[in-house]
Amino acid sequence: MEQNDFTKGPVWKNIITQGVPLIIAQFVQLLYNVVDRIYIGHMGEGNSLALTGVGLTFPIITLIMAFTALFGAGGVPLFSMERGGGNDEKAGEILGNSFCLLLISSAILTLAGFCFFRPILFAFGASEDSFVYAGRYLSIYLMGTVFSMLSTGLNGYINAQGFPKIGMISIIIGAASNIVLDPLFIFGLSLGVAGAALATVISQAFSAVWVLRFLVGNRVSVPLKAGNIRLSREITKNIFQLGTANFIMHGTAFLVQVACNSTLQSYGGDIYVGIMTVTNSIRDIFVLPISGIVNGAQPVISYNYGAKQYTRVKAGIRFNTLIGTIYTMLAWLLVILFPKFWFAIFSDDLQMIEVGSGMLQLYFFGFVFMALQFAGQSTFQALGDAGHAIFFSLLRKAIIVVPLTMLLPMTGLGVRGVFLAEPISNIVGGVACYLTMRMTVYKRLNEK
Repeated sequence: MEQNDFTKGPVWKNIITQGVPLIIAQFVQLLYNVVDRIYIGHMGEGNSLALTGVGLTFPIITLIMAFTALFGAGGVPLFSMERGGGNDEKAGEILGNSFCLLLISSAILTLAGFCFFRPILFAFGASEDSFVYAGRYLSIYLMGTVFSMLSTGLNGYINAQGFPKIGMISIIIGAASNIVLDPLFIFGLSLGVAGAALATVISQAFSAVWVLRFLVGNRVSVPLKAGNIRLSREITKNIFQLGTANFIMHGTAFLVQVACNSTLQSYGGDIYVGIMTVTNSIRDIFVLPISGIVNGAQPVISYNYGAKQYTRVKAGIRFNTLIGTIYTMLAWLLVILFPKFWFAIFSDDLQMIEVGSGMLQLYFFGFVFMALQFAGQSTFQALGDAGHAIFFSLLRKAIIVVPLTMLLPMTGLGVRGVFLAEPISNIVGGVACYLTMRMTVYKRLNEK
């Protein structure tokens, strides 16, 4: 059994120690889907339509991630605060309750997905041509829902106990398998998009087995015990309250993807849905490092808050803000200067690259303000402030992006209006979230 005390040593070092393995883990996690898109985008003739089809499945995959965040990540701050307060028994009950919720919800989502995925995909903007690819991919991907939810949802409890390297390995195992299996199934066995989905499912299963084996072992201070795998009304309510912010964050991304795909299909057709698929993939890559840092900071901030080390909590917030601002500025410059380079990674379709490069530059305008959103949002979540976390998740996506995505194209901007909605939300939402965090959280910390 190993103990990890986040009240010792420089706060920034604790965050980096937690964050860097998480960045690597999340990068590898991203490879699950990104590698699929890269291979699919270079399948030859028809690759643009295949990318469009896979892109149409994103909202459903995002919805699965939303429930994973609700029941998995929703319990991690509670778990960390109990550990920080020395109550490992309560922390174990939270872990077991979270496992139970993930298992039940994965079964429900799988059944619902198989029953309704055809009408859902057409409602999300599929055409008869693109549905051929979307249906093949999703019908197989849904079989791995339980593996995806358990591996991702429970991995946070490994990181929260001070084992970010193990958490990183959890993801590497699955992603490395996916990288190897993708070309074998897509090209070697000529399965196309179905092969990409099958490779992902098998890889997620490997990752889930690794996570479960580690959590039931004796290295962690709070293992997953059979006696704790049950639903408690109080714990479930607390996980729901805090996890709702995570759910809404992913859930609003689900709404944005649906709005974007359906609007782009109306104003530009399949090619622009494909361009948005690539744009989202590039954004996911660039968001990943800052996401890893703030996620690594959350257990550190939660632990110190539980231990009443409020000066260290402030230090963690300052570090998140500074490193996030520097990074997002550099990322924005790389996209603005080299848009065709990033686009060509995902497609060899010259028309898509030419048209998509301009859309990519427009979409990334104002990316630096994402640092403020991440710093504010992660602080609210780490300190258990579900109300503010939920509101600002809704503000940026549901209140700003979704309406603008549907209204701006009607002003004469066409498809450009869809891509312009994102930078507007980054600026307005990021500034509002960070200023509110400074005015509310710092007041609370100073009072304590």
